[in-house]
Amino acid sequence: MPSAGNLSAEVEGDIEDVNGVLKISKIRLRYTIEAPAEKRESIERLLGHYAEACPAYQSVKGCIDCSWTAEFV
Repeated sequence: MPSAGNLSAEVEGDIEDVNGVLKISKIRLRYTIEAPAEKRESIERLLGHYAEACPAYQSVKGCIDCSWTAEFV
């Protein structure tokens, strides 16, 4: 998922058979962020809090196990 060239994300997930019904059970996001060194601490703080304001995460939390990591380049 490319953006303005300084952020990309790889997303993968797990689908499980739950009582004969396929269910998305896990979603993993791996962000790659190109940012100057002086901005990284601020970005890390933001990543630590963004889930509480993310509509997509708020819609699935408690139903789908979501995790995310970030790598700075």
